[in-house]
Amino acid sequence: MINREKGIIYTAKVVSLIFTPLYLPLVGLIILFLFSYMNLLPLEYRLMVLTLVYFFTILLPMFLIYLYRRVQGWSRLEISHKHRRFVPYIISIMCYFSCLYVLESLHIYHFVSSVVIGALVVQVTCAIINIWWKISTHTAAIGGVAGALFVFADIFGFNPVWWFCLVFVVAGVLGSARMILRQHSLSQVVGGFGVGLVCASLGIIFL
Repeated sequence: MINREKGIIYTAKVVSLIFTPLYLPLVGLIILFLFSYMNLLPLEYRLMVLTLVYFFTILLPMFLIYLYRRVQGWSRLEISHKHRRFVPYIISIMCYFSCLYVLESLHIYHFVSSVVIGALVVQVTCAIINIWWKISTHTAAIGGVAGALFVFADIFGFNPVWWFCLVFVVAGVLGSARMILRQHSLSQVVGGFGVGLVCASLGIIFL
């Protein structure tokens, strides 16, 4: 029984680590490159854009947050406390702004920037909400993916049903993992998904 509980907790930790909240812009761009006219762009160009976005929205913030956590002497779970999340939020937001600056400097297509802006809106909204309530940024990110799917399906006219099914399955597994680890309540998980869905959709539509 004890080994089974340890296995469940370990699985929950792995799921939380794999589906980090920072992956939202990268997944959004992959959807864009698969289902829009951008799939006609040269492969080298698409890989260059994905590499840039990966560096500024995943690799760089994860590295800087890791350094901050090590300096503070906190574990991965300890830094998840509500009052300790402010600096990681600021680090992520600054990295996203840096990504936007680089994309604009290189005159990358507007839709690419709109995906990053949508993810940035999700980050900023979660950071503000976190002042009063510990919302789940993990489910906010997967909610943002659902929002991006919804908008791009409408713009480019593809059928997103099976992708939505996959997203909702991942959201369910991820939300369960966050609750198993006692990082969030059900309302925080569901609220995060809703915030991500709305903010990403509006961010992409109006930008």
